[in-house]
Amino acid sequence: MEDPWSNFFLGFLDYKTEKFVLTRNRKVGVLHRLIQLGILGYILGWVFLIKKGYQEKDADPHISVITKLKGISVTHIKELGDRLWDVADYVKPPQGENVFFVVTNLIATPKQVQGSCPEHPSVPDGSCRGNSDCIAGQPVIHGNGIKTGRCVSFNISHSTCEIYGWCPVENQTVPQKPLLAEAENFTLFIKNRVNFTKFNFSRTNTLKTADDSYFKGCRYDAHFNPSCPVFRIHDMIKATGESFTDLALLGGAIGLRIDWNCDLDQPPSECRPRYSFSLLDKKYNFRTAFYYQDPLNQHYRSLLKLYGIRFDISVHGQAGKFSIVPMAVNLGTGAAFLGAASVVCDLVLLYLDTKAEFYRSEKYEEAKPPKDTVNVAP
Repeated sequence: MEDPWSNFFLGFLDYKTEKFVLTRNRKVGVLHRLIQLGILGYILGWVFLIKKGYQEKDADPHISVITKLKGISVTHIKELGDRLWDVADYVKPPQGENVFFVVTNLIATPKQVQGSCPEHPSVPDGSCRGNSDCIAGQPVIHGNGIKTGRCVSFNISHSTCEIYGWCPVENQTVPQKPLLAEAENFTLFIKNRVNFTKFNFSRTNTLKTADDSYFKGCRYDAHFNPSCPVFRIHDMIKATGESFTDLALLGGAIGLRIDWNCDLDQPPSECRPRYSFSLLDKKYNFRTAFYYQDPLNQHYRSLLKLYGIRFDISVHGQAGKFSIVPMAVNLGTGAAFLGAASVVCDLVLLYLDTKAEFYRSEKYEEAKPPKDTVNVAP
């Protein structure tokens, strides 16, 4: 009886070599060619033509963005009177960055002074029926000050807790139309530079021109003037599918994306940015105040609740240039994929075909060397 352990160890020392069998199975032959064509199409079409697998990539460029907004508007506000707004007033922060805010509407509460006054009835924690509802020293939740302990009349129909804070409390009446309606005609100049350090290559989105008036007169248009880096606010909002009037009333956030996809095997002039716009959020506002004092040294402030459009500028880019290393790697990967076609067809032929047993017997054969014979002399 043969020992199974000895068979195992002896079989471990066996050597297997490939045996090529030519089969006249047309179905498997067609499957083999189809798989090979699919792999070749993937390697040549997707990897090399579309993804440019023969290029070395730099997807982390150094980026700088400078913005400048231009425009003037006049508002007619009862509390503030007629007021002229220029870039120093309606752009926050004033220095050009990749995130900035443009004022389009506002609520003004002028001449506030620190003292005691009724809380606004729109604040739930400020409503009261008696002094017991207004515990002294407690801040009004989502309110404007500290409770004094008294319940007072705000108007004929509402009683609220008296507070210590900036009085009178903030005005809550939102204008029916944007006060800075002219903001839709303001223009935004964007200067963007990308530097692909791996290839020592840099580009800017501004044209090199000797005409100083070019940037003052041009306007960006995706079809007719894609090289002009001056954008009209109205056009940017329209590109997101929104209207300026609706967004300017209560504010919002707009995303401006700049994409650089540079093929450095082409002339440098072919490396140009692409701009896209998207609506990030609706309703955006914040508060700011201006402080001053009268001749009697009484300190005042004018509180402004500013509604407007926040612009978030993001820059993305990559550059590619021919290199033998990624090309060799992708060619080697493609050759390995082509070898997988034979593996798949072998599985079909040896295990799924109706004549699989016959093909297995032809493919796998055990070869033993002949035993030496001893010639016996007569």
